[in-house]
Amino acid sequence: MTEFYTSKHIDNSRLVRPMAPRRLREFARKMVWGAVLAGCCLLYTWQHFEDIQLRYQLEDIQARHTQAVELNQQLHLEAASLSSPMRIDAIARQQLGMTVSAPAQYVPAADAPRTAFLAPRSFAQSVQP
Repeated sequence: MTEFYTSKHIDNSRLVRPMAPRRLREFARKMVWGAVLAGCCLLYTWQHFEDIQLRYQLEDIQARHTQAVELNQQLHLEAASLSSPMRIDAIARQQLGMTVSAPAQYVPAADAPRTAFLAPRSFAQSVQP
């Protein structure tokens, strides 16, 4: 016995499944809640990474501050050693050949002759070479 099968092409492209309004509202509600949840997760992640970046920046600024404080201390020590009266006296005597003035070389300002005067500014500018 021989069986025959026939295939019939059925075109369902024009069929549209009707969507229930209640299911459409439920789908829209789920999409809105999903978007809100995704937004909250993105906001939390962004804040977390910003917090990490700010901590790195704070550590960097604190390290630079510590270096600046150390450099400031070194510069204060160097300024104090450079302005030491003993060092200045040694440089004046050895390199510049200065000596301590004798009492006869020094004239107090009160005993200075009264012929000294200050030139006006315009006179001083016109005399310059």
